[in-house]
Amino acid sequence: MGADVALHYLWWIVALVLIGGEVILPGYFMLWIGIAAAAMGIVLLAAPDLGPIAQAVIFAAFAFVSCFVYWKLVRPRIERIPAGNERLNRRGEQMIGQRYELIEPIVNGRGKARVGDGMWLVSGPDLPVGTKVEVTGVDGTTLQVKAWAS
Repeated sequence: MGADVALHYLWWIVALVLIGGEVILPGYFMLWIGIAAAAMGIVLLAAPDLGPIAQAVIFAAFAFVSCFVYWKLVRPRIERIPAGNERLNRRGEQMIGQRYELIEPIVNGRGKARVGDGMWLVSGPDLPVGTKVEVTGVDGTTLQVKAWAS
């Protein structure tokens, strides 16, 4: 009986190692294999007489099913972006369509605009200081602008 008890504990230890590995190297893959290992520990607790080949086959089936459940059911819910939050955490893209004033002229396609209490690099046609510009796009940390016709 002692060896059988140790065997289901071994599956739980494997599960903890895999889930711990997920914490260190996130990617959702080891988490689901770890869940399959934990489920295998529960199966061995209920049926301690399973041989090693049966355990391997059941574990492989659990791992496949758990990864499939993640891929088809969990992942789409995680990756769904609520309407209106498409540009969340992409500050530059949130500025598209906004209008700002140039605090440095655009010369040779480069200048600066006041955005809130700071300034951003802008690119666009040559324009003098004080011109109102509208953001049409973002290239890294540079706002692409055009003159705003009021």
